[in-house]
Amino acid sequence: MAMKANEAVPEKKISIKKSSKPMERHSKGENVFNIFNTIFMVLFMFLCAYPFYYIFINTISDNALSQAGKILFIPKGLHLENYMRVFEIPNIISAFQVSLLRTVLGTLLTVLISAFLGFMMTQQKMKHRKLVYRFFITTMYIGGGTIPVYMLFNYLGLLDNFLVYIIPGMVSAYNIVLVKTFVESSVPASLQESAEMDGAGILTVFFKIALPLMVPILATLAIFSAVGQWNSFMDTVLYVTREDLHTLQYVLYRYLTQSTALANAINSGQMSADQVSGSVQTAQSVKLTVTMVTVLPIFMIYPFFQRFFVKGITIGAVKG
Repeated sequence: MAMKANEAVPEKKISIKKSSKPMERHSKGENVFNIFNTIFMVLFMFLCAYPFYYIFINTISDNALSQAGKILFIPKGLHLENYMRVFEIPNIISAFQVSLLRTVLGTLLTVLISAFLGFMMTQQKMKHRKLVYRFFITTMYIGGGTIPVYMLFNYLGLLDNFLVYIIPGMVSAYNIVLVKTFVESSVPASLQESAEMDGAGILTVFFKIALPLMVPILATLAIFSAVGQWNSFMDTVLYVTREDLHTLQYVLYRYLTQSTALANAINSGQMSADQVSGSVQTAQSVKLTVTMVTVLPIFMIYPFFQRFFVKGITIGAVKG
C-alpha cells in the first residue's frame, strides 16, 4: 500500500559509538620520560625561584631569627622595618630619580642608535660599510683600559656630568650585530626597494618600514640595556663625585658598609646575635633588603618584554 504524501518519514537514528581507546597512546618509555621531565622542570623552577623567595621572606621576618638562619620557608615575626630604614637613607630619593632617569634615557638612546647602526650595516649602497662594521666588531675584543678612558672622559668634560651615564653606552657592537643579523633574516629587502621607488629616503625607510618590523629585537636590546643601566654603579665610583648624581646602586652599596660594621661589632663581642631585636637591622637583613630593592624594578619590567625576548634573541643571533 502506497504511503500517503502527508505522512512523515521516520528518521533513522544514527548512533556513534564512542571509542574507549584514546586517539593517541604513548609507550611506557614515553610516559616515564614525561614523568621524569615534569619532575625535573618543577625542581628546576623551584631552584630558580626559591633564592628570591628566601630573600624576600627574610626581609619581612624577625631579624634575629633571620640572623640565626631559622627562616627557610615561612616568614615569622612579620614587619616592614627593614624597607622603612632603607628609604630613610640620605639622598635615597634623588639617587632613585637619577637611576630611573639614566635607565629610561640610556635605554631609549641605546636601542634607537643600535637599531639605526645595525640597519645601516645592511645597506649595500653605504660606502666603506664593511670597514666600519669591522671597526665595530674590533671594539668587542680590544678596550682602552680604565686610565685612558678616564683621561678621555676628562678631556670631553664627562666627569661629574650626567651624560657620563648615557653617552658611553649608546653604541654597542654586540647590539649592532644582533640588529644587523635580524634585519638580514627578517626584513624583506623588497619592502625597501618598493619604498625607494616611491621616493622614500633612508630615514623614511628606517623609521616607517624597518623599525616597526624590528620590535622583537628592539625589546631584546631594551632588556639588556635597562638591566645594565639599572645595575651599574662602577661608573659612579670612577667618574662621579657629586652627591646629586649618585645612583641608587651606589648609595645602597655605601649603605652596605653599615652591615659590615654591625657584623664586626657582633664578632668582636660588643653585641651578641641574641641581643639583636626583631626590628634592629643586622648584617644579613641589610644585605637582603638592599638586594630586594635593587632587583624588584627589573622583576616588574621583565614580564612585559619576555614574549619578545626569545624571538628576538634567536632570530637575531642566527642568520636564517
